[in-house]
Amino acid sequence: MKYNFDEIVNRSDTNSLKFDFVRENNMPDDVLPMWVADMDFPAPPEVLEDIHNAVSHGIFGYTEAKEGYYNAVINWFKERFGYEATRREIVKAPGIVFALAQAIRAFTEKSDAILIQTPVYYPFYDIIHDNDRTLVTNPLVYSDKKYSIDFADFEQKIVQNNVKLFLLCSPHNPVGRVWTKAELERLNEICIKHDVLIISDEIHCDFVWAEHTHTCFGLINENAVIATAPSKTFNLAGLQISNLFVRDTELRKKLKAEINKSGYSQLNTLGIVSCESAYTKGAEWLEELKIYLERNINLTREFIQTKLPKIKFIEPQSTYLIWLDFAEYGLSQAKLDKRITNGAKLWLDGGTMFGKEGEGFQRINIACPQSVLKEALNRLEGEFRNLL
Repeated sequence: MKYNFDEIVNRSDTNSLKFDFVRENNMPDDVLPMWVADMDFPAPPEVLEDIHNAVSHGIFGYTEAKEGYYNAVINWFKERFGYEATRREIVKAPGIVFALAQAIRAFTEKSDAILIQTPVYYPFYDIIHDNDRTLVTNPLVYSDKKYSIDFADFEQKIVQNNVKLFLLCSPHNPVGRVWTKAELERLNEICIKHDVLIISDEIHCDFVWAEHTHTCFGLINENAVIATAPSKTFNLAGLQISNLFVRDTELRKKLKAEINKSGYSQLNTLGIVSCESAYTKGAEWLEELKIYLERNINLTREFIQTKLPKIKFIEPQSTYLIWLDFAEYGLSQAKLDKRITNGAKLWLDGGTMFGKEGEGFQRINIACPQSVLKEALNRLEGEFRNLL
């Protein structure tokens, strides 16, 4: 490979949320962090060079995106997903969660019902509750180590609760599903029938495995709001940059007005630089990264199936986050979490963080050098191999 993903970078003492807040989260000092969804790989060297050049300039005044930025975003999604955005429809924000919170306030009123498909990325719950909206869940159906959508329940929940907005996670975090075009079209039909606005969080769209294909929801419904960011793809989360595609003029006006109310204006200077650079120069790095991540997925699958067969490995169709089912051990979530942290000395994401449907699960981040992943798996085996 041209790029070295085996190198171990010491992330301690960098104010890293993943590594430097062990004690604040009541974790053992010698715990191995494999939790929050950022990678342990440096951003592409081409992107780092552009960031270094911006830093060397030495002035960090108010900064705005110009034509090159918009072209980079537009071309990336056109070439990879067939979605042809226009500059006018792009709404920039410091992050997807921030943008989703603004969208909820822009498109719904207090007490309005918002539907999510659980278990799901935990900030979805927070932005609904914190903005005084009503949470409605359409639990995914889990059977034979696979997840599917209960469309009858989906429509019933919309009707019963007069749902105004559907917050879609596509590809889905944490279960790793890549929704098929047929599944997305069925969801869309139901939402159109009942006048439900759709916001699709597609932050993991660049990581799709094997024969699966990500379908941008904007190709199915032009009135949907599509949330994207280079942060997961290129490990740029701390630079706070995201782009929403809002084709509908009235929706776009409402969203921009809500963002303006927050007092937020120009984006992080280095976020703008890194986004344009990544979408312009980062393709080769990403393709090699995906090869490396697939090897890590294969390693994890083989290890679990051969050495810890009581753990069910949920095959990821997308993301670098593996969803593991520990239900066969018969442990409560609290006891399972304790064994993971105090026994195996691993910092994972406990399943109920993503909703009650995550009971008995753990999410592990495999976007790290393979030697680190092997250490994590060996720790897991050491704790669970003799547990009846």
